[in-house]
Amino acid sequence: MAFLDRVLDPPSYGFERNGQLYVPTHREIFAEFFSKLNIFRTRKNWVALFSWVTSLSFGIPLALFFMYHFSWGLLALGFVYSMVVLGTHGTIWLHRYSTHGAYQFKNAFFRELCRNLVPKIVVDEAYVISHHVHHSLVEQPGDPYNARAGWLYCFLADVTHQGINKNLDRKDYEHACKLMKHTGVHLNSYEQYQKWGSLCHPGYTVAHFALSWAFWYGVFFLIGGHPLALALFGMSGVWAIGVRTFNYDGHGGGKDRRRDGVDFNTRDQSINQLWPGFVAGEWHNNHHLYPSGARSGFLPYQLDLAWLFIRSWAWLGAISSYRDYKQDFLTRYYQPWLERQKTGAPPSPAASEAPGGP
Repeated sequence: MAFLDRVLDPPSYGFERNGQLYVPTHREIFAEFFSKLNIFRTRKNWVALFSWVTSLSFGIPLALFFMYHFSWGLLALGFVYSMVVLGTHGTIWLHRYSTHGAYQFKNAFFRELCRNLVPKIVVDEAYVISHHVHHSLVEQPGDPYNARAGWLYCFLADVTHQGINKNLDRKDYEHACKLMKHTGVHLNSYEQYQKWGSLCHPGYTVAHFALSWAFWYGVFFLIGGHPLALALFGMSGVWAIGVRTFNYDGHGGGKDRRRDGVDFNTRDQSINQLWPGFVAGEWHNNHHLYPSGARSGFLPYQLDLAWLFIRSWAWLGAISSYRDYKQDFLTRYYQPWLERQKTGAPPSPAASEAPGGP
């Protein structure tokens, strides 16, 4: 069994039965969800519980905003902040850098600056490790948010399927740490991992979240008082909850919704969608074609705000290198497609299945 096949903590119902994807019932999913939130059963469940407690905590400023400071203008501003600023930062930090290493910072100062450009919302290890597994086993048994298993399977996956295995040996634990070391996250020793069941220590994690929230609430307050701060913090919860739905939609809801001339990756059912593409630079089919690329918006209409940020920081000297596969995409996929449209020739299986970058 390969490392990425065993690094995650499998659900009690298993990822497969008789070599096939097992689709659990809603009752089984909810039972698993609440079991893995229970820190009285084991303290090693702390990451899952902390993730949902912090996400739901954004409901407090949101309620205060609606009760005491509501205005349509601030609501709209909060929505844009949630969708565009938080969404783009998630793509920049969690997706392209932390998971795929699509670019490199000049030094640790710029890395930490980028990491903390928005209030802390996601526990890094819950995203990064499981996303490596997702790409390794996309839409196969073991994919932690496999769209073929249904919406609820994906929505609650950060608790039910994305936690790291609590029984890794020292060698596997060190391998998992290597996938996180470049992010700057303070990692546990193996002995601490055996106690807490996580790569990150709860003390450092709670402190990071608390300092981040205090700093950014203070910044928003200085700019626009409690009305602005409550609006932006409250609407941040929309992204915190909504991001859990993305992979189900980004893989066609478990159905093949790929379109000719739009989705060129044929190895899975990921699709390019206008909304996540425009607001967060997440052209998902392009990303699965070139996972390690710093850009996923290749065509003229595919606005990629995350890429514009990376290019800007590279121009300023904060980012020292990046990988851009746009020309490879145009040469290998798009230009041959245009030629086929002119001649009426059928797609070439060899071309469509060609490897799309590292």
